[in-house]
Amino acid sequence: MIEFRPLPWLETAEGRPRRVGVELEMAGVDAETIARAVTDEVGGRFAADSAFSGHVLDSELGEFRVELDAEILTSRRYLESLQQIGIDLGGGAVRDNVESLLSRLTGLVVPHELVCPPVPLDALPRIDAIRRRLNEAGARGTEASALYAFGLQFNVEVHDDGVPALLSILRAFLLRVDAIVDHEDIDFSRKLTPYVHSFPEDFVAHLLDPDYAPTREELIDDYLRFSPTRNRPLDALPLFAWLDADRVAAAPVEHSLIKARPAWHYRLPNCRIDDPDWTLARPWSEWVEVERLAAQPSKLVRTARRRLASSSALKRWWAGAWRALTSRGGS
Repeated sequence: MIEFRPLPWLETAEGRPRRVGVELEMAGVDAETIARAVTDEVGGRFAADSAFSGHVLDSELGEFRVELDAEILTSRRYLESLQQIGIDLGGGAVRDNVESLLSRLTGLVVPHELVCPPVPLDALPRIDAIRRRLNEAGARGTEASALYAFGLQFNVEVHDDGVPALLSILRAFLLRVDAIVDHEDIDFSRKLTPYVHSFPEDFVAHLLDPDYAPTREELIDDYLRFSPTRNRPLDALPLFAWLDADRVAAAPVEHSLIKARPAWHYRLPNCRIDDPDWTLARPWSEWVEVERLAAQPSKLVRTARRRLASSSALKRWWAGAWRALTSRGGS
């Protein structure tokens, strides 16, 4: 059995044990089945909001959320559309039956998502036990269909929110991301989607410059200037919104989708939940390698210099030109 490797920093700067949240996307199971896998492992009770979503309350680990990743359904905005053409489902059995059918149909393409609460690092095996129960219940993951661009996401609490610590993690991730893509064999369907687009080359070169020593404000401004989107393999916008809400709010980013929290939103891995031999410990080990590199300043500098040597002026120019072109197209 593969064990969860420890991070180099086990505590926050305040001396608290670090925590991590896990998000799993899957098909083949409905909200009630997902909730049952949670309650069977960590207790609690399922409170359904609709056929699409609900919460597991009073579990040993905290509150879990289950939802279909389609906002128009979970918010029931589809009812407004039906009413505009003269169809009123009301709030009884008819609506419930329609939602049950919609849940099954949309679940073929749109994933259900299990959002776990932040848990101490030593509780990750409990989350993996829930993953195992979901596998046994028939959950399907990224590779079950060409349509399934499903992902696994870790929200890893920062060990230190000072600029040197933040910059070291960002640099280490930029230096490790190609290896992670190779090791994880990131699914082609996910590469085609906008969810995990690579960071632009001019941003990579800017951050890896050995003379780059920004203030916190400068670091956030540079991130927002070079990468004004949450669709990155490492999404720093939730963390930066937690550190400086006004700064992120003023930027042209996906405000309604950004949930401020003191964590790195690592969203690159596939979700191979239907593989009985897969475990969360495998993608977790890739994040551990990011932090291990960040914890070795000399190695980080040497690796950055090698990476910068491969960064051509043409690549950097094209990254900036493409950003300018697409930003004009979206305005």
